[in-house]
Amino acid sequence: MGTATNVEATAVNTIEWLAQDSTTIVVPVYQRQYRWDIGGCEQLLSDVRAVARQDASHRHFIGSILSAADDSDADTELVLIDGQQRITTLMLLVAALRHAVRDSDAALAAELDRVLVRPDDAGRTKLRPHDAWADLYESVILGRGGQAERESRFDDNYAFFRSQVHADEVRLIWSGLQRLEHVSITLGTQANAQQIFESLNSTGEPLRDHELIHNYILMGLTHGEQLDVEARYWLPIEQHTGETIGAFWRHYLVMTTGREVAANGEHGVYSAFRQSFPRVDVEHLQSDAAVWRHYAEIYGILLDPSRERDEEISRQLRHVNTFGRAAYPLVLSAYSDHARGVIDRGELIETLEWIQAMYLRRTLVNLPNERLVARLCRARRDGRDALARAFARITPSDERVSAVLKYSELPHPAYVLARLEGVDDASDFDVEHIVPTVPADHWSGGGDRTWLEYTDDERNAHRALAPTLGNLTLLEQDLAERVFGESFPVKRDRAYSRSGVAETRELTATDAWGTAAISARTVRLTADLLRIWARPALPEIDDDGLTPILDAVRRRGWPAGWEREFEYVEYRGERWEVYDVRHLFNRVFRRAWTDARESAISYCATHGGPIYDEMAWKGQWDQLDASHHLYMGWDSNYMMNAVQGIALESDIASEVFVKYSYIGNVM
Repeated sequence: MGTATNVEATAVNTIEWLAQDSTTIVVPVYQRQYRWDIGGCEQLLSDVRAVARQDASHRHFIGSILSAADDSDADTELVLIDGQQRITTLMLLVAALRHAVRDSDAALAAELDRVLVRPDDAGRTKLRPHDAWADLYESVILGRGGQAERESRFDDNYAFFRSQVHADEVRLIWSGLQRLEHVSITLGTQANAQQIFESLNSTGEPLRDHELIHNYILMGLTHGEQLDVEARYWLPIEQHTGETIGAFWRHYLVMTTGREVAANGEHGVYSAFRQSFPRVDVEHLQSDAAVWRHYAEIYGILLDPSRERDEEISRQLRHVNTFGRAAYPLVLSAYSDHARGVIDRGELIETLEWIQAMYLRRTLVNLPNERLVARLCRARRDGRDALARAFARITPSDERVSAVLKYSELPHPAYVLARLEGVDDASDFDVEHIVPTVPADHWSGGGDRTWLEYTDDERNAHRALAPTLGNLTLLEQDLAERVFGESFPVKRDRAYSRSGVAETRELTATDAWGTAAISARTVRLTADLLRIWARPALPEIDDDGLTPILDAVRRRGWPAGWEREFEYVEYRGERWEVYDVRHLFNRVFRRAWTDARESAISYCATHGGPIYDEMAWKGQWDQLDASHHLYMGWDSNYMMNAVQGIALESDIASEVFVKYSYIGNVM
C-alpha cells in the first residue's frame, strides 16, 4: 500500500497550533476579504463559553484548516488556503482578551501574546492578511493608532468582543479557547491545492435545520440514551409532522418565543432552537421532549383536520388551512390550551374565526399577510381580550371591506361561497360566473340582446364585475357542464333552478342579469360576509400596514437598499422620518438615554453595550453627553436586535412600529 506524501492531515489543539513559535500564517492575495459579521462572532463566543463550562474532557471542533508551506522566502510561512475567516475571528477574540487583562494579569497577557505576535518581531502579528488589509488588521490586533478614516470588519468585530468580554470572565473564555480543535491539513509541493479546497467545500448536501436540531439534542447523550430519546420522542415527532418537520420547528419556535424566525438562510430555525434550549442533557430533555411531542401531535391534526373528533373544530381547521400554514403558531397555542382544559371549546373556535377574518379581509384590501402571527402569539399570552385587541388592530374595518367587495376580484371564492351559501364541502361544486369572464358572442343577460349588441362601455362594465362577489355562486359540476357558456336565461332555467344550493336557486327569481343585479346582490352578500368573517367589535383602528418593532426583519450585513428600508417609524405616537436601521438605532438609544436612562443602563450592563463610558477602541462613535458614548460600528443585524432589546427593556415595545417602504418590502 502506498503512502501519501503530498497531504498531511493531523488533529490538533487550535490554540497550541497557533501559539507555536514556528506558526506564522499569510493570507494569499486571491483570498476573499474578511467578512464575518457580528452574528458569526456571537456564535463563536457562545460556543467557546459553552465548552468552557463543561468538564475538562469536552472539546469543540471548528473544522479543518488547509494550508501549504511557502518556501519562496527565507522566513517559511504557512499560506492559508481555507480557514481565513475562522482564524482571523479567533485572533480578534484573543486580542480582546489580551486587552482586558494587559494591566492586571501579566502572565495571562503573555500567554495570549504567544498566539497573536511573532516571537521574532513584536511589531508583527502571526497572521498577516494580504497587503491591502494587513496594516489595518495589525493596527487592531496590536492596538496601534491611526487608520481612523478606514472602516473594517476587523474594527467592528474586535469592538464586539471587547464589549462582550469582562475582565473577570477572561480566564473562563481562555479555558474554552484552549479546548478548540481542528484538523490541520498541510499540502506538499506537488499537491493540487484548488482540487483539495473544492473537495472540502462541496461535500454533499448541507444539513437542514431539523437535521441539525436532531443532531444537537442527541449528540451529547450516551448510545443508550440516544436510542431511548429517538424512540420515545423524535420518531413520534417525525411521524406526526412528516415532510413538514422543518416547518413544525419554525412554527413551534414562533409560538414559544413570540418572535419571527427566519425560514431560510443561515440556519435561522436551528439558531433559534439553540437559544431557546441551551441545555439538552438528559435531565432537561425528558421534560422538553415530551412537550415537543405534544405539539407535534397537534401539528399532525392541523395538517389533516379529519383526525379531529369534534366536527365543528375540524371544519374550522379546514377553513384556516385555506390561507396556508402561516397561522399555525397561534393555532398550536390555542389548540393546546383547549386540549389541556385551559380554555373552552368556544374560545378555540372564536380564535380560529378571528384568524380567518383577518386573512380574508387583509387579502381583500390588498394588505400583506406576512409577519403577523408572532405578535398575535405575544398578545395571546396576556389573555383573550389582549388577543382580540391585537386582531382588531390588524383586521380591516367593515367600511374598507365593503368598498373593495363592490369592484375587486373575490379571493378564495370556493371557500367564501361555501360558507356564505351553507355548503359544507365544496369539492363537488364549481364556482359559477353568472356573467362569464369571457362571454360568447351569443351570450345574453336577458334574452333580448346578445353580447355583440352591447356597447363597449356595457361590455367593459360587465367584464369588470365578472369576478366580484355578486356575480359568483356555487353550482353542481354536472349542472355547470350542461350550461357552460350559455346565456343567463338558459342557465337560470336549466341549471340554477335545479341546484341544491338555496342561494343559487334564488337566482331563478331574477328576470335579467346585468350590472345592476350584480351590484344589488353584492350589497346583500356583503352583509352576510361581514357577519360571518366578523372583526372583533373593538374601537381599535386599522394599523395601515405598520410592523411592531419586535417583528421587524433582522437582516445580515448591509443588503442593497438598506438606506431606504423604512418609509417612516412610529415611536410612541410620534412619526419619525427615519429610513434605515442605523439612523433608527441612533435615535432610539439617544431617546432611551433621555427618557429611560435606568433601562438603558440596565440593558447595556446585560449586553455589554452599546453605550460606554469612554471611546475605548477605534471606530465609529456618537457622543450622548460629556461622559457617555454610543458605539455605531455594529452591523444591521446587531443594530436591529439592540433596538428591539432596549424597547423591551424600557417596556415600550408595543408602542414602536416601522412602516416598510417599497424597497424594504422587496429586500
